[in-house]
Amino acid sequence: MAHFKQSDDAAVIVLPTGAGKSLVIAELARIAKRKILVLAHVKELVEQNSEKYKSYGLEASIFSAGLKQKSLKYQVTFASIQSIAKSLDKLDEAYSLVIIDECHRVNLEKTSQYAQVIKQLKQHNTSLKVLGLTATPYRMGSGWIYHEHYHGFVRGSEDSVFKKCIYELPLRYMIKHEFLTPPNMLDAAINHYDFSAISTDSFGRFDNQEMSLLLKGSQRVTKAIVGQIIEFAQTREGVMIFASTIEHAKEILSYLGDDVNNKSELVIGDTDLKDRDRIISEFKQKKIKYLVNVSVLTTGFDAPHVDFIAILRPTESVSLYQQIVGRGLRLSDNKKNCLVVDYAGNGYDIFYPEVGDKKPDSDSEPVQVLCPGCGFANLFWGKTDDSGKVIEHFGRRCKGILEDDDIKHQCDFRFRFKQCDSCGAENDIAARRCHECDCAIVDPDDKLKAALNLKDALVIRCSGMQFEVTSVHKLKITYFDEDGASCDEVFNFENTGSVYYFNQAFGKRLAGGQKPKYLKTLTEAVENKNYFRAPDFVIARKAHKKSRGAWRIAEKIFDYEGSYRKANQE
Repeated sequence: MAHFKQSDDAAVIVLPTGAGKSLVIAELARIAKRKILVLAHVKELVEQNSEKYKSYGLEASIFSAGLKQKSLKYQVTFASIQSIAKSLDKLDEAYSLVIIDECHRVNLEKTSQYAQVIKQLKQHNTSLKVLGLTATPYRMGSGWIYHEHYHGFVRGSEDSVFKKCIYELPLRYMIKHEFLTPPNMLDAAINHYDFSAISTDSFGRFDNQEMSLLLKGSQRVTKAIVGQIIEFAQTREGVMIFASTIEHAKEILSYLGDDVNNKSELVIGDTDLKDRDRIISEFKQKKIKYLVNVSVLTTGFDAPHVDFIAILRPTESVSLYQQIVGRGLRLSDNKKNCLVVDYAGNGYDIFYPEVGDKKPDSDSEPVQVLCPGCGFANLFWGKTDDSGKVIEHFGRRCKGILEDDDIKHQCDFRFRFKQCDSCGAENDIAARRCHECDCAIVDPDDKLKAALNLKDALVIRCSGMQFEVTSVHKLKITYFDEDGASCDEVFNFENTGSVYYFNQAFGKRLAGGQKPKYLKTLTEAVENKNYFRAPDFVIARKAHKKSRGAWRIAEKIFDYEGSYRKANQE
């Protein structure tokens, strides 16, 4: 409550599955002086949350057409967002707090149902507090749902739905202290899919058409996988199978067979509501052993007896992976662990923290990178050597928060950047205008396209560089194209201008931006040459006529993320 005593900004609490959201709601209701509205996006969550709340001997109202109740009588009301948004006129008194369950789904655009409900309530209380609850505060396609974390770092943008994460309970803590069932993670060493060739969009989401084609050609693999699932399930009570597509799910269901003692059912987005309710009810009563689904039971589903999770779909993020595995981590009588078998080769550890960006490649893992500017320990995708040392990372800007005279702002150190040609300021590599002088920043693709269309220009797709000391104060750097072409430039460390340009290109990016340093002498440059990052492209122009065949380097492009292929890429 300390946050809301100081601010009316919307906040979020991150609690893993089984952490006791209803206890949090009950305590907030006890403290609150006025009414509380608890919103959820599906009737199952409304019912689940209200029942757990009432189990503590407390009274609550339910406002949900799906549950055939529309009451606002008690201090606490559990409501479906769809039902309450259609009855805004009934919200005619002051509420002190709105709690949104599974808040990573929230859209607060003016036309959204959540925004309409909050607007209506603020007419009766301008200081209305909004609190979100979720296990996964990150959503593929839109990113982090909050801007600032209470530990002092930035996650989402300043216009994120929630301004601050005010508390987070780690999944590892819950399992270690036996509040959740430990997962027994098994790799599908023999029978598994290879989704690595399927293209993804900028958010890491897989192309459905490509996935369907791959699965149609993998029917023998699917049959073998289902055979293994049946074998593993002999000592298990409840099995949830996560399929990639509807066709894939139907295929899985056909291989599970019609065993009366081990019934199987399928739930998809188009499943009739009555059939869905029946299937879920029978599954919870253990009348159904295998429950196959396609992207509909990752959140808001509570069946504690589930002790086997089979993942037959690629997952777009650590958060989604944790949501899937979380379906089997609730405590239940005689349940010792939950078997988790990943047949899709996702390669996630459920204890991985969410990085918040698309995974660059299958070899990447979350790595900690200290900011040279403020010392904050950032979490980025990266790569390590056998000893665990970070050898490469893909971070752009430090996530640390600095506080000057009670004004908070994000650390402005950038590990990767585009430099403004007008003022020299460092900008995000995707920036179109300089954040300092507001001048347009030329797109690297436009620079490459223009150079490729010139007869007197050479574009090096840089695959490596070579350093050569040519005199007491001069260093020659040669850039090599993957097809053998090359061009070079010389830096004179007796000339302050030459030293400046050298450091703009290499000193600032030393060790991938982890150890930026202004190198003043040739000796320092040579000592650090192994930490220099090669540019992705080098653009050179023909020198004056007297220097026949010579090239003068006009531009080096670092941290390129455009449409042209870089060296050694397919």
